[in-house]
Amino acid sequence: MIERTLVLIKKDGLERGLVGKITTRFEDAGFKIVGSKMVQVDEEFAKKHYTEDLAKRRGEHVRKYLTEFIKSGPVIVYVLEGVHAIENVRKMVGETEPRAARPGTIRGDFAHVSYAHCDNKKQVVKNLIHASADKKDAEYEVKLWFKPEELCSYKRVDEVHTL
Repeated sequence: MIERTLVLIKKDGLERGLVGKITTRFEDAGFKIVGSKMVQVDEEFAKKHYTEDLAKRRGEHVRKYLTEFIKSGPVIVYVLEGVHAIENVRKMVGETEPRAARPGTIRGDFAHVSYAHCDNKKQVVKNLIHASADKKDAEYEVKLWFKPEELCSYKRVDEVHTL
């Protein structure tokens, strides 16, 4: 099943110079980048991305931290396409809490903070990256961040040269 999913490399990923390493992981796994841009997010857009549903699930304070953080610097936005892209990209990204993320995942290899630490400091969990959680979120987020004409189709070399 070929799917599309949204990925954001957040401000902390840019500041640490990890964009290339993160992008390479997705390309090495066979995902296609079908949309890409750098965006500076405003308050209104941040609240569209981090919806009220998030506040219900995780608390309004979490939504506030996330919206403030996403507005604080540019983000790199990708739409990735591939086989079971939503599930497989989430596996590659790792658990939302970096402390719980397994080695070999993006968060597990490049971040280490915990919810408790960040709650104590009253700050957002800097976990480098966002990936759509499920099919519903992926459809909503791709449409939110990209106009249809901003997404491209092409064949990767591994699609052209198959056995």
